[in-house]
Amino acid sequence: MKSLTACCVFTLAFLLSCTEQTKKQQTAVPSQGTECTQIKALSPQASSGVYVIQPPGVKTPFKVYCIMQPDGGWTVFQRRSGGAVSFNMKWAAYKNGFGNLTQDHWLGLKNVYSLTKNKSKKWIMRVDLWDHEGGTAFAQYKNFRLGSEKAAYKLHVGKYRGNAGDAIRGAYGGIDQNGYGFSTIDRDNDGCSPCIFGDIAETECSFSEGGGWWYSRCGSARLNGDWHPASDNIGWASGLHWDTWKTDAPYSVKATRMMIKSV
Repeated sequence: MKSLTACCVFTLAFLLSCTEQTKKQQTAVPSQGTECTQIKALSPQASSGVYVIQPPGVKTPFKVYCIMQPDGGWTVFQRRSGGAVSFNMKWAAYKNGFGNLTQDHWLGLKNVYSLTKNKSKKWIMRVDLWDHEGGTAFAQYKNFRLGSEKAAYKLHVGKYRGNAGDAIRGAYGGIDQNGYGFSTIDRDNDGCSPCIFGDIAETECSFSEGGGWWYSRCGSARLNGDWHPASDNIGWASGLHWDTWKTDAPYSVKATRMMIKSV
């Protein structure tokens, strides 16, 4: 009798294991392409939305939001439109990503790196900006890529074009963010500790400016700070700043979007 009971228990456990494995196989979402540009090329009628991609060399597919435009598919890696999602996050969160892909989010430095690490492919980065008065502007950079985590996901951008100004290289000399690693509140890679502004000494930029970014003496571009509404968006160091566009005073913009496309 004991032998029969043990056999039944073993059989039941085996069947449950098989059922669970089948469920996993059924719910696994297959990759829809290596990146948004390829998806658009293969399916010209594809609409904007969430897709599953698997860049070459990446073992596990991951989800991205693709903006499908006539010039190709763009992979969104940053979106800000309000204060619902805090961007004052630590290194692990910026590495892995956070937020909702269909709303405000950060895709994750490791995911962006996995897309751009193959140097045989060129990437364009586009930054779209919206102010609180109904104005818009953009900045676009050729030859965008990130370094590895060991290199602190160092930022590399090439030639600029647009009407927002080249804030990454800075509103004035000495604050070029190109070639700098990413910094967060728990990981300082800004090359400036402390930063000196006149007779004021700042601590790490990620503390004074808010949010993670490729800081260089803080710099003119920083879009991951605290979001501020129209009635309270001027004068904050911790806002969403692109200082070559809004030059009067520290002006925190209404919305931002950062995305990349292969060419």
